[in-house]
Amino acid sequence: MRGLIQRVSEASVRVEGEVVGEVGVGILLLLGVHKGDSEEQAQKLLEKVLAYRIFPDETGRMNRSLSDIGGGLLVVSQFTLAAETKKGLRPGFDPAEQPARAEALYEFFLTQARARHGRVAGGRFGADMKVQLVNDGPVTFLLEM
Repeated sequence: MRGLIQRVSEASVRVEGEVVGEVGVGILLLLGVHKGDSEEQAQKLLEKVLAYRIFPDETGRMNRSLSDIGGGLLVVSQFTLAAETKKGLRPGFDPAEQPARAEALYEFFLTQARARHGRVAGGRFGADMKVQLVNDGPVTFLLEM
């Protein structure tokens, strides 16, 4: 399981012109599910996302987490994060989980995030989504479980 997190001052996701999820200050998480990923891995990734210290403290150092600041979390499924890119000029998607199982893990992640954090929004699994964000910093990290 891979999560690409970006510290944002705002982010939103639209499907067919309708905003289906948005946050202000917080994190945009692009979530990629690999074959064999588990709910345990999703829990661990969620814990890391909520506790990862990427927000500035009073001295400007990245020393505060999403939980510390009470920021929003926008979770968007992104199967391309599971792509094989080491060889050739075209990504291979064999490592990506099958859609039904990937959707179940994505929904599990969202449910757990809402139970633990509260300020959580999501995209729509499998939809053609338009994601807008203002990356603050820019600050971007790839987390893997």
